[in-house]
Amino acid sequence: MLAFAALGVATPALAEVTVHFHSFNGSVLWGRYPHTFVVFEGELEDGSRVNENFGFSARSSAQAITSGPAEHMIITEDEDTIPDTNRHFSVTVSPAQYRRLRAEILAWRNHPGRFYDLDENNCIHFVSRMAAMVGLRTDVPSQYLRRPKAWLNYITRRNPQLGASEID
Repeated sequence: MLAFAALGVATPALAEVTVHFHSFNGSVLWGRYPHTFVVFEGELEDGSRVNENFGFSARSSAQAITSGPAEHMIITEDEDTIPDTNRHFSVTVSPAQYRRLRAEILAWRNHPGRFYDLDENNCIHFVSRMAAMVGLRTDVPSQYLRRPKAWLNYITRRNPQLGASEID
């Protein structure tokens, strides 16, 4: 294969997907709470492109805040708003790992009953599961339950192999 590359002959691209870990600071003006989510970008073995993102949320923020477990949903960010969020770090995974992550996302989406819980199953717990599945050291200490950016900075500190810097 190296010989073909040296001759300028096109060789198949290495199939891989990068998982980016993002936080959103929230804004009273936009009516958005702080949030964390993952972005997948890359290419699969068949050459198909991957460009998608996923987060976990309550269907009703009022219900989540006032009455405990709430109806849940997987949400996606508008592609135009992603550049305005905080990209904390990225991890490259194989297509097989990507498919396992996607299966986990579907499991969270399809979980029966009211699965969102502000203290036990919020967006941070969802992203923590994604991080664990790609081999990162992760947990959700109580002081970070409602602070996605601070939590991802904490995960950055727990995983120095990422070579990532904390975000102010």
